[in-house]
Amino acid sequence: MKATRIEAALVGNLEAYMAEELDLVKRAVTAGVRTSGTRLKNALRRDVVAGGLGSKLSKSWRQANFPKQGASLGAATTVETKAPKLIRAFNEGATIRSSEGFFLALPTEDAPKKGVGGKRLTPENFPEHRFGPLRFVYRQGRASMLVVDNQRQRKGKRGGYALSRNKRALATSRDLMTVPMFILVPRVRLRRRLNVDAVSAAALAGLAGDIDTAFRALRRRAQPSSKRSGR
Repeated sequence: MKATRIEAALVGNLEAYMAEELDLVKRAVTAGVRTSGTRLKNALRRDVVAGGLGSKLSKSWRQANFPKQGASLGAATTVETKAPKLIRAFNEGATIRSSEGFFLALPTEDAPKKGVGGKRLTPENFPEHRFGPLRFVYRQGRASMLVVDNQRQRKGKRGGYALSRNKRALATSRDLMTVPMFILVPRVRLRRRLNVDAVSAAALAGLAGDIDTAFRALRRRAQPSSKRSGR
């Protein structure tokens, strides 16, 4: 089939044939590179989810194709994360220390989900207007805590705690409790949960095959229908 095609080209317009072949190669390279890039992006996203880090962080992996339109022998795809610090920490493992004090403040399960203004909860933006002031509790040989006093447990589906406004309860402390809101630790060690290098190597190993598959598909579509049917 190839010999017949080249012979016909030599008899006919060789320049047009070579231009057609070059266009096929450009399109095959572009399609193959984009296929490999998509496979890499999806594999990295699955790695994040498998590491227990959630779908939101997994979607931080984004793909960009070059050129954005058309085809090129120099086609390229980049796969990058919008959260490089988090990905690097969980890919390499990291020890996190407080940059502003002696302790890292880790919210407990009883702490509110958000701080004042809807921001990530910290001792600085803790909603004291709802729970009262935080109080430091030192525990020798164990992690210290920040707690709130005079809390009543809420009933119903909302659950949780709220600062009691009942004067009698406040005077007697009856049915009131102290609730830990933050655990204070000097450092946190993040274990490695990702394997970006291995995932990338496995995903990109098929690049040559992707280009070849794209080239064969484009070649079949370029052939006249009579040749494809063997007539």
